[in-house]
Amino acid sequence: MTDSERAWQLLENARKQGSVLGLSRVRELLHRMDDPQEKLRVIHISGTNGKGSFGAMLSSVLSAAGYTAGSFSSPAITSITDSFRIDGREVTENELSEVICSISPIWEDMEEKPTEFEVLTAAAFELFSRRKCSIVLMECGMGGDLDSTNVITSPLLSVITNVQRDHMGFLGNTAAEIASHKAGIIKKGRPVLFGGTDPDALRVIKDTAEKMSSELTVTNWTGLSDISEGLNGCTFRFEGHGMLSIPLIGAYQPYNAANVLTAVDILRSEGLDIPESAVISGLATVRWHGRFEVLRREPLVIYDGSHNPDGIRCAADTIAALFPDSRPLLLVGVMADKEYSLYADMLGGLICGAYTVMPDNPRSLDSFALAESFSSKGIPAKAFPVLEDGVKAAYSYAKINKVPLIALGSLYMYREFTSALDKIQ
Repeated sequence: MTDSERAWQLLENARKQGSVLGLSRVRELLHRMDDPQEKLRVIHISGTNGKGSFGAMLSSVLSAAGYTAGSFSSPAITSITDSFRIDGREVTENELSEVICSISPIWEDMEEKPTEFEVLTAAAFELFSRRKCSIVLMECGMGGDLDSTNVITSPLLSVITNVQRDHMGFLGNTAAEIASHKAGIIKKGRPVLFGGTDPDALRVIKDTAEKMSSELTVTNWTGLSDISEGLNGCTFRFEGHGMLSIPLIGAYQPYNAANVLTAVDILRSEGLDIPESAVISGLATVRWHGRFEVLRREPLVIYDGSHNPDGIRCAADTIAALFPDSRPLLLVGVMADKEYSLYADMLGGLICGAYTVMPDNPRSLDSFALAESFSSKGIPAKAFPVLEDGVKAAYSYAKINKVPLIALGSLYMYREFTSALDKIQ
């Protein structure tokens, strides 16, 4: 058995633990590993939406400034190594496998075994420590206070990108309840950035920051102006920075970038040397999968990992801006715990129809139930139990009728969708 095969088998065994809240296991594991997280300068990122794009942009800026930036994000979009990046590049399968295999005797000796995500979190800290990363960007998997990444005692910066309704079965039904979990990443005496707009969430985060004697910065959205977007990316201005460009598509990306620029100002005050030239080049060269990503041009095929109400609202804004004179075909697949009944209301006036599929995930919503949510609102919808069949049918329709195809929904569907698309000539 190769190291890779052994590592994946070890992770499969850990996966059987399921998802169990709490930090005791990951803390014990990391302590037995000599606490690699304490040897790193960490930017800890929580929030409902925008974590991945924020992390990718800030990592690109830091790399352009000469720092070695390690990044851990979830879920993995293409393969497991996709969650582990150094200066924007995936680590190799061999390197990740070696780290997992090397720490496996430690967790196998624990009385209460860690979950898969806890193992991956510990592997990330160990990997970035071995590679001597100057700065590490750690993205929460869900929430904040009980997320396994929340083991950093003194982060360089804590970031809460925004607070919206998502994972309500775990985090609560109101913005304040959800914010209370995300505010759990705020640490005593360390700066925190909030990039959201919800007043109830801000109140909770502000109260927590005051209790922790942490300086709170809230992104100034009035400083964002002159936004222009197209199929090649976005341009915009932000106070103190002049005209900037990013190659990422999406009405929401200038707002993610505004959060990044605010974070840059905080990091400069913390002593980091980030010249404006690095900001400009870092943003201009950032790469990120699955966020209004153009996969083909003829016909135009775009994938966006929007799945909660705020994400769908942003997707609707982007579709309206990019396609004012046409109505794209929507292919959509989501998890059953999402507020999918809202999708038809938010997207119905912008699309010519919906093809619904069921991603290969035990939490997926049945494609027929999803189709019914569209057809009940008068939107033509077709359900496909097999995702590959839905992709083929949607692509054929888009090609024949010369309309864009927008694939929308869970990031868990990205790999399946692109694999199915690759089989179409």
